[in-house]
Amino acid sequence: MKRIVLLALAASLAACQSQSDPDLDQTGERPDLPQQSDTLLPAMKIPTPKGWDGELPTVPEGFTVTAIAKDLKIPRQMLLLPNGDILVAEGSGGHAPAVRPKDVIAGMIKKRGKSSVEGGNRITLLRDRDGDGQTDLQTTFIDGLDAPYGLAFVDGKIYVANQGNLVSFDYTEGATRIDGPGTEVTKLPSVINHHWTKAMTASPDGSKLYVGIGSNSNVGERGMDVEEDRAVIWEIDRETGANRIFASGIRNPTALSINPWTEQLWAVVNERDELGPQLVPDYLTSVRQGAFYGWPYSYYGQHVDPRVRPQRPDLVRKAIAPDYALGSHVAALGLDFTTNGGLGGSFSEGAFVGEHGSWNRSDPSGYKVTFVPFRNGRPSGKPIDLATGFLKDGHARGRPVGVLFDEQRRALLIADDVSNTVWRVALQGGSAVPAGEARQSTR
Repeated sequence: MKRIVLLALAASLAACQSQSDPDLDQTGERPDLPQQSDTLLPAMKIPTPKGWDGELPTVPEGFTVTAIAKDLKIPRQMLLLPNGDILVAEGSGGHAPAVRPKDVIAGMIKKRGKSSVEGGNRITLLRDRDGDGQTDLQTTFIDGLDAPYGLAFVDGKIYVANQGNLVSFDYTEGATRIDGPGTEVTKLPSVINHHWTKAMTASPDGSKLYVGIGSNSNVGERGMDVEEDRAVIWEIDRETGANRIFASGIRNPTALSINPWTEQLWAVVNERDELGPQLVPDYLTSVRQGAFYGWPYSYYGQHVDPRVRPQRPDLVRKAIAPDYALGSHVAALGLDFTTNGGLGGSFSEGAFVGEHGSWNRSDPSGYKVTFVPFRNGRPSGKPIDLATGFLKDGHARGRPVGVLFDEQRRALLIADDVSNTVWRVALQGGSAVPAGEARQSTR
């Protein structure tokens, strides 16, 4: 106990001494990357939860924000069904033991920033019958799951990526509940599960499912043997369950989506910790088949991480840089693209990103939803804040996770796993589309 107290004091001291440089530009295609600062205990500070007290997130002029679902149980990712119903995956997984004293402290600090609600291990259905932007039905759709996260819909089946397997469920349009365990498509790597979330999306033709599988450590401190089939994105044959590694060296791909202009797979990725408050930027990137993105041996291309043993200069030479930096430790967990003009104006063409927020720097980063403008299928310009106000007076009123763009209703949905809310951001005076009339691609 005494040792833990001393470590906690040391962590507090590190937080006071580890300030970020506001002059560094860490977003965009060429982020500023400062010198590495590996310390015994990095800065660890997380805003503790506090209710919204009747207030709302802040959105730009001309937009409205409303809570369309409350009292959820750790909402993560969402899926829009063809009839306009919304599915919300709820859960919390992982069972990785601490391997270093700093892991114990990090766990204690991370826990302080979480909701006290236990994960639901379920999927909730939200239905807006008359299209007025308000939920008329909130009900458990599938339960008995194991930390569900990624969701996809293809050819009348709903696919759910639990922390340890991928399952499918037959779906009848308009159904409000599915009973039974579903059909297992394939097992997913789940030993240790340091990063347990399994992000998912379907290929444009629906024949393949892509699943993100995070690393089992920060930078290989558990040994590389436990990193087999980790820090990768799998491509899974939807019919047979056969799988292969599509891309590797991608530390923790927390959300996947198909770029509608190029039909290419994109991801948001959480990068490594303990190199300082401004290393390493989390990122948004296209995912190239067969590409290696550096983890754990290098970051942002071929910037070598000296902590990893043994070093692998052969792999470092192969490492490619991601497309777009989001900022260090913003913990991006949500990704979805606009279609058909998006929300209009500055939010017409690009990608929405849910930034869950930092725990490992003295000045918080993230805790908002941003928009990355695109042109000709590529990022073009600096990120734009869409939803802020999740931090107030040193407390977290909410933390964004999944984001979902509803093309028919021209609205963005935001899952918030601290206030256990789904927020809806829409244009003021937007048109209504009743349930059952929405018809669009489901990603």
